[in-house]
Amino acid sequence: MKRSWLIYIGFFVVLLGAFYYFLFAGTEYYKVKLPVLTYVQDFSFIDQDGKTITQNEVAGKVYLAEYFFTTCKGICPRMNENMKTIYDKFSHEPGFAIMSHTCMPETDSVPLLKQYEKKILDGESNTNWHFVTGVKDSLYKMARQSYLLDNEKNNSGNIADQFIHTQFFALVDKQKRVRGIYDGLKPEELEKLVADIKDLLKEKSDPSVFNHSSFSNNPD
Repeated sequence: MKRSWLIYIGFFVVLLGAFYYFLFAGTEYYKVKLPVLTYVQDFSFIDQDGKTITQNEVAGKVYLAEYFFTTCKGICPRMNENMKTIYDKFSHEPGFAIMSHTCMPETDSVPLLKQYEKKILDGESNTNWHFVTGVKDSLYKMARQSYLLDNEKNNSGNIADQFIHTQFFALVDKQKRVRGIYDGLKPEELEKLVADIKDLLKEKSDPSVFNHSSFSNNPD
């Protein structure tokens, strides 16, 4: 009797494995090495040129998300110096973008963001690095629920009194899935980030993969 149950269980495991193989075989999803951490929710912000930036701006692109503020004298200059290095590597890649969100929208106006862009990029032409502002609650919700750059438990209390200050970057793939979180101050993590960006740029958007983001922000 026990042997029969083992045979049935073994058969079920083989059958389940075959099902998933034929479901994903030949797709980019089957080949991925990076985990899916979460799904990015829809958003609408304003960039340094006064342009409305939504999820459509980065649809089908690999992009990095970070949080900073223009008057920061601590970690932000070092973070964005490192981000500039990454930008230089991929600035001519049409499938790559950067989303730098201000964590102080009450002071970081569009003109200030434009001034900051000119300082970071030394006035060079830019089409894929967006310095964005917007409603503070929306900006912070994205950081916590979409990019996992701040603890969701920190959303208690008045939004006006809340403050996000983090050195981490979130890497998002072509299908709006967060695939990695990286310390923007550590050289070894930045090296891995560059390698992972290259891998994700090679992935093809696969419409056959079920998109959980329409229903849940949890990849499970």
